[in-house]
Amino acid sequence: MSVLVVGLSHRSAPVPVLERTAVTGDDLAKLLHAVHESANVAETAIVSTCNRVEIYAVVDKFHGGVSAISELLALHSGVPLEELSRHLYVHYEERAVQHVFAVACGLESMVVGEGQILGQLRTAFRLAQDEGTLGRDLHDVLQQALRVGKRAHAETGIDQAGASLVSVGLEVAAGHLGPLAGVRALVVGAGSMSSLAAATLSRAGAREVVVANRTHANAVRLAESLEVPSRAVELADLDAAIADADLVVSCTGATGLVLTAPQVAAQGVGADGRDRFFLDLALPHDVDPAVGALPGVRLAGLDELRTAQEAARAIGPEAVEAVRRIVRDEVEAFLSAARAAAVAPTVVALRTKAAAVVESELARLAGRLPELDERAAREIQQTVRRVADKLLHAPTVRVKELAAAPGGDSYADALRRLFDLDPKAPVAVARADMSAETEPAEPAPGSASAPWSGSARTVEGTRAAGEPGGARVADAAQAARVARVSRAECADADCVSAAPADAGAAGAVDAGTVNAQAASVRAVSARGGAPRGEGEQS
Repeated sequence: MSVLVVGLSHRSAPVPVLERTAVTGDDLAKLLHAVHESANVAETAIVSTCNRVEIYAVVDKFHGGVSAISELLALHSGVPLEELSRHLYVHYEERAVQHVFAVACGLESMVVGEGQILGQLRTAFRLAQDEGTLGRDLHDVLQQALRVGKRAHAETGIDQAGASLVSVGLEVAAGHLGPLAGVRALVVGAGSMSSLAAATLSRAGAREVVVANRTHANAVRLAESLEVPSRAVELADLDAAIADADLVVSCTGATGLVLTAPQVAAQGVGADGRDRFFLDLALPHDVDPAVGALPGVRLAGLDELRTAQEAARAIGPEAVEAVRRIVRDEVEAFLSAARAAAVAPTVVALRTKAAAVVESELARLAGRLPELDERAAREIQQTVRRVADKLLHAPTVRVKELAAAPGGDSYADALRRLFDLDPKAPVAVARADMSAETEPAEPAPGSASAPWSGSARTVEGTRAAGEPGGARVADAAQAARVARVSRAECADADCVSAAPADAGAAGAVDAGTVNAQAASVRAVSARGGAPRGEGEQS
């Protein structure tokens, strides 16, 4: 099983295409389940924001996963697959993990460093959990991405200097209207973006802020939280509020236009000689583009806001580079830990088999030499067990070191072959491990002890050829006991822990180099399904 990202954003698609592919409300849950039920998809989550739609999945086949996800996205958006494929990008395995971490840090946002993406990623995470489409692998990737995003904002200045889309939009508004202190503002919507706009206008000293929302109670709550004169109005009173406003900010989840040109013009806008500014932060658009053609009116939507490159210059290259270093380090540590964790079931199965052989031989000895006194029997037992432990010490410690490097899973395969392990044994151990770790403790931000579990945790529901239901290793109780050993105890027992190898150790993966060399293939075209080897459009 491998992590796959298929999506489109402001970097790869124009706003009209993003507008058509935006997934919200019930449609989001429907698409989530449709992807999850696809033949090659085991887990999935969807991030849908004003400037990106990305589907994260764990798949068993690359081409099958990309084809299924692309087709479903085209079906749900109504955009023909041929057209949609031109704007899609694909990230796979290590590159997918790097991309998710970068998104969480705000490096892929329209305004670099904006912090809202963390909340949007968390929303996608919780929805996938609630809908039952999130498994262990994707859970680990997204949970660690959230930690990495928090670390980036805590340790660098990217969140202090980086402006949100709201801040950038209001800067543009001030360029048209002049200082925002003293303006009459209308905020349509009461969600996170609208609330941020209202709070920013309040801090700027707006003369009045009027809030209109479909759920009036939410509008009242938002209006009462502001420090300037404010009031909430019903949507039925929206026209009168438009007539009074100098600045209108709209960000709702509506699927159609909220403010049409005839509706706005009917309130005297464009005919009374006043300058007005409309800021449309919604996707799909709330404001009719024709509103911008009215005299004295300026309309700005997402496609007119500052680009990521402009925001990066405003933030400063030092902060951006610091975040990129964090992402590189976290990806390297995460993947190293994942590879080490993936070999753990094989090592535990090997030690379980050795323990079973020791116990069998001791039982045989006791049967052949019943006259042995208790003290002698105990010494023999301890000696034989120590011999087995010492013989296993070198291969288990060495495979732990080797597993952290790319291709480390081959060493687990070698162990299975060399020691003639039953193929069902690692599967049983992994299942015991999964049942013992239903909710792992969160490591500190910036740590790498929440590894992408790889093959070690994707075996649930997978049965080896000929395996009867509920099959276990010969000593299932022993396997479960060893699988539950803590990381510290496991290290003492020469097991493979989930701790990453030292970043400077020989053979440690250089995630930055690997990801730079591995092109992010574009989505399968409607013609054939073979991905193109060119990188994501920047």
